[in-house]
Amino acid sequence: MTAEKKIPYKIYLEESEMPKAWYNVRAHMEKKPAPILNPGTLKPVTKEELSGIFCEELAAQELNDTDAWIEIPQEIRDFYRMYRPSPLVRAYCLEEKLQTPAHIYYKFEGNNTSGSHKLNSAIAQAYYAKKQGLKGVTTETGAGQWGTALSMACSYFDLDCQVYMVKVSYEQKPFRREVMRTYGAQVTPSPSMNTEVGRKINAEFPGTTGSLGCAISEAVEAAVSQDGYRYVLGSVLSQVLLHQSIIGLETKAALDKYGIKADMIIGCAGGGSNLGGLISPFVGEMLRGEADYKLIAVEPASCPSLTRGVYAYDFCDTGKVCPLAKMYTLGSSFIPSANHAGGLRYHGMSSILSELYDQKLISATSVEQTEVFKAAEEFARVEGILPAPESSHAIKVAMDEALKCKETGEEKNIVFGLTGTGYFDMVAYEKFHDGLMTDTIPTDEDLQKSIATLPKV
Repeated sequence: MTAEKKIPYKIYLEESEMPKAWYNVRAHMEKKPAPILNPGTLKPVTKEELSGIFCEELAAQELNDTDAWIEIPQEIRDFYRMYRPSPLVRAYCLEEKLQTPAHIYYKFEGNNTSGSHKLNSAIAQAYYAKKQGLKGVTTETGAGQWGTALSMACSYFDLDCQVYMVKVSYEQKPFRREVMRTYGAQVTPSPSMNTEVGRKINAEFPGTTGSLGCAISEAVEAAVSQDGYRYVLGSVLSQVLLHQSIIGLETKAALDKYGIKADMIIGCAGGGSNLGGLISPFVGEMLRGEADYKLIAVEPASCPSLTRGVYAYDFCDTGKVCPLAKMYTLGSSFIPSANHAGGLRYHGMSSILSELYDQKLISATSVEQTEVFKAAEEFARVEGILPAPESSHAIKVAMDEALKCKETGEEKNIVFGLTGTGYFDMVAYEKFHDGLMTDTIPTDEDLQKSIATLPKV
């Protein structure tokens, strides 16, 4: 057995090594992400304005771009201990299958009941809602992982949870929906006829399968129309990337424990929560001039906001009721095809990641879903985990990079985020196995139609 085999298959941190504070990468960005704007005044939103939608503490975190470290409350750390620290896994079997000299590692976030990384922020947001004395929260969900995580967190704190689930996912993933209901959540397919904005979207796009932008609009309307409720979001927002930084902090601590220096770090990108959380501490090192990494965002070819979008102010939702954010966007009116990576069907990208991409600190690529599922199947067969379609985008590119190392003979350390499991995505796997899965890539004309509707800011 070679010396490198001393690195275990799973690198675990001790409970005492779990981070006690989240890392706010904005504090070390010389050029900060552009401020979010009030759509009525086109001026930067204030904490008071945001507090009408979000919990007060979350509004403060959203606007905080100066404090590098924000303490994780003890109650949240106590909850984290049920499933954290999560393992960093050396993919020895995948390396052998690919016959690559590269060393492949993945941070596995699917080892909790919700099945994904989303619980890291869900429990934080539910905690702050409970601390404020609210009755409940509203939200949207794409693939259902965020809705599942939030329903679990709300159950823990005895909060009402109302979830607007993108209609195509609501229909494709009934078991994910039922997990939410098991935890007490009310789940509504979006766009629905329950809200004014839902009725408007249905009238404008008859028969639409929905999008995250649609569901966000409905959830926000539901929150502001009920006393004692606030809206919470599972991706895109800076507060969410802050909470998810625990992924990257643990990853870096695990690598450091064995003296491993990552060459590249890869994550799927929809709104940006998992990628932002995974790379934040590594970006911090780059910003401080301490290290250099190749950071790759992987998005679906059907919804390519970074690789084919424009960097501009846009509404965060299709109904245009949310603040404006400067981000890489396809336009808030863009409705992605009903592909199976439901959690990546968002028209824009996190303001933090958008700014990092614009500064060329991270790169981006897009992949077609049939190729993604081929990679997912190969990974499942050798590593023993059925990956979520979203995570499988990162798997695809990690495998591609490992094969490049096979050609060059380079022993690079490749790290990717395995954000969740795919056991509720069997309709997608079924279509792939039956040869019924197709690749839908929007034309330039399709994108220009929605981009042309961007607000004039």
